[in-house]
Amino acid sequence: MRWTQRLRGAGTAVAVAVLLGGTLAGPVAHAAEPRDGQLTDLVNPFIGTENEGNTYPGAAVPFGMVQFSPDTGHNTGYDYSQNHIRGFSLVHLSGVGCGLGGDLPVLPTVGDVTRTDYAQYEAEFGHDSEKASPGYYRVGLRTGIDAELTATERTGVQRYTFPATDKANVLLNAGQSLHKTLSTKVEILDSRTVRTAITGSGFCQATKPYTVYTITRFDRPFTTSGTWNADTVTEGSKESVSTGRNGAFVRFDTTKDRTVEATTALSYVDAGGAAVNLRSEGGRSFDAVRGGARRAWENRLDDVRAQGGSDTLRRTFYSSLYRSFLAPNIGSDADGRYTGWDQKIHRAQGFTYYQNWSLWDTYRTQSQLLALLAPREARDMAISVIKIDEESGWLPKWGYGTVETNIMTGDPVTPFLTNAYQQGLLEGYEQRAYRALKRNADGVPPADSPAVGREANKEYLADGFAPYIKDRPHAKPGDSDYDHGASATLEYALSDAMLGAMARDLGHDADAARYAARAQNYRKIYDSSTGFFRARDAAGAFTGPADPALSEGFHEGTSWQYQWLVPQDLPGMVDLIGGKQTANDRLDSFFAYEQLLKDPAKTAREVWVNGPYDYYNADKYNPQNEPDLIAPYTYLSTGQPWKTTDVVHAALTLFTDAPTGMTGNDDLGTMSAWNVLSSIGIFPVQPGYDTWGLSTPVFERVDLTLDRRSYPRGALTVTAPGSSDSDRYIQSARVDGASYGRTYLTTEALRGLRSLSFTVGAEPSEWGTSAAAAPPVLN
Repeated sequence: MRWTQRLRGAGTAVAVAVLLGGTLAGPVAHAAEPRDGQLTDLVNPFIGTENEGNTYPGAAVPFGMVQFSPDTGHNTGYDYSQNHIRGFSLVHLSGVGCGLGGDLPVLPTVGDVTRTDYAQYEAEFGHDSEKASPGYYRVGLRTGIDAELTATERTGVQRYTFPATDKANVLLNAGQSLHKTLSTKVEILDSRTVRTAITGSGFCQATKPYTVYTITRFDRPFTTSGTWNADTVTEGSKESVSTGRNGAFVRFDTTKDRTVEATTALSYVDAGGAAVNLRSEGGRSFDAVRGGARRAWENRLDDVRAQGGSDTLRRTFYSSLYRSFLAPNIGSDADGRYTGWDQKIHRAQGFTYYQNWSLWDTYRTQSQLLALLAPREARDMAISVIKIDEESGWLPKWGYGTVETNIMTGDPVTPFLTNAYQQGLLEGYEQRAYRALKRNADGVPPADSPAVGREANKEYLADGFAPYIKDRPHAKPGDSDYDHGASATLEYALSDAMLGAMARDLGHDADAARYAARAQNYRKIYDSSTGFFRARDAAGAFTGPADPALSEGFHEGTSWQYQWLVPQDLPGMVDLIGGKQTANDRLDSFFAYEQLLKDPAKTAREVWVNGPYDYYNADKYNPQNEPDLIAPYTYLSTGQPWKTTDVVHAALTLFTDAPTGMTGNDDLGTMSAWNVLSSIGIFPVQPGYDTWGLSTPVFERVDLTLDRRSYPRGALTVTAPGSSDSDRYIQSARVDGASYGRTYLTTEALRGLRSLSFTVGAEPSEWGTSAAAAPPVLN
């Protein structure tokens, strides 16, 4: 019986006290709690805004539909190295690699309105005038205007303090954004209200359009207003429709009252939905909304109470935790209506509908973190994905708003949903989820479906591998599994293993055996002549350079990096390449382990990292990208678990409290969640299953509230007395007072145990080195 069935209704909030030890470098420096006890004071939203971390500093609430943030000209929104703001727009995603969103950039100006291109009317600013915290952003523009932003779930609230002038303007630019804008409509409804409809497309190669609707209500009447179309500005005009530059301006007299506030509501359904959201969440002052946003974030961050470590370490940690809760995003309006992937209007009943699915990224870290800390929302997210299948005919791969983009490859939706199942979040939806996953695993979407699914499934099911077919024309917009046949094979096999485990639990024994057999297909692309995985062409011949550092057919990586992506059967993979000694020698080379021991931070920055988008031609660990996120934990399966701690702690040095302090794109919280989980010392080593690998944490103590609502909980205390940079190796472990020699916990144990204690020392020990201590094989 599953733990959710055994413990159902365990009800009220239970804090899980996790007592942890160690720091990333140097002696333990005890940091006091923030003076007012506010964890939000430890969050720096500017982390990751430089060097292609692609985060945003603006205002949002947890999982909110609106992310109200400045755009500086960077293709994904804000870049710390730039010094002009084109507008404050409503939609941003944390850490995406391609431009999208940026809808309705709004900018306050003074004087006559003569320019309609935001690259021309942009305002200069300096970082000395900026301030950001969860749910709030402020900047002083060189035009003499102060701009402040805050947000609710479905609205962005703005406050502008102008100089004394009778020409204080607010420009609402409907025709320009971070994506390709196809058509827009602007309406000035009355002396305080502007409405827009914006249809756009974009995000990497995606072309399918979506529409967002906005309504903006100002706190006082305009003195005048107008619209623009292309280069023509028309004062007094009430409406403008265009396929190009298009917008509205409103003007105020601020010679006496210098402050203007406005609330903008967003909907992906229709204009009525935006109005519903405005009525539901609007009508409050800027300060009241800001206070509500701060409380929402404080309640969320308070689920994790970290103690010990330096101020910088705590700020870095809480900033990562903050970013982990920015997505997926609410997609349904306050009345429950949402636009499904069939482009029809539906109503969510008994759940909140979510959207924005960077599944290739988030299935490895962020979905597991949310299942632990935000189970109610995580359940609704999983239900939303099931609804996508039921309404559009297929499960998503990378969904933005109301459309499929088909970005990235493999089959990431399977471990996403099987993780929700293993975490006990699909009660009442198990069979519906399984039917959708089975169709996805055993077929290919029809030609009239926008989804590509497992695009190479026909060949995979027939031959056991997805072929690498270079320069094959794409049948649909987005990425193609044929361009990355080797990594697609590994990802399909991983997903087969996770689906097989779910099938076995649900009593589908024949399916379980079939998927378990397919989970071994990683062997089909093993080239014994090189000792590495290698792409195969349509005829079955190995193709591309034999050198695994130069290999082709792996998505954003090389054979060196993908060789460890067999979490369902690491012992089998280890035997395949020659046994534990060979595997450990290869892992040591991969991580530059001898250099790492001498200087962890330098090895991380000068040996591992070679630029945010430098994915290829490498034989070393890439901590900036998803294929290697689990790799440090491979040592748990090769009898050398102490090396996992060494590698993980070195990688954690890449996260800093600075604009450059993100390692690669954040990918909707993926990298941030890696930092959070690895810092706590509990990591999902088998994505899609319920196995959590253990390593030495970096804090003296963390109190986790694993659930605040109706899902079952336990109270867990994890201790590691004396843990430090020098004494970081686990000598022994105990669970509920009994000796414990395994290097992993299951979800059931994680929620059910009362205590997990470690004894640490200066040298590696025999703890966790036996074959029985390693994470299990899925079969």
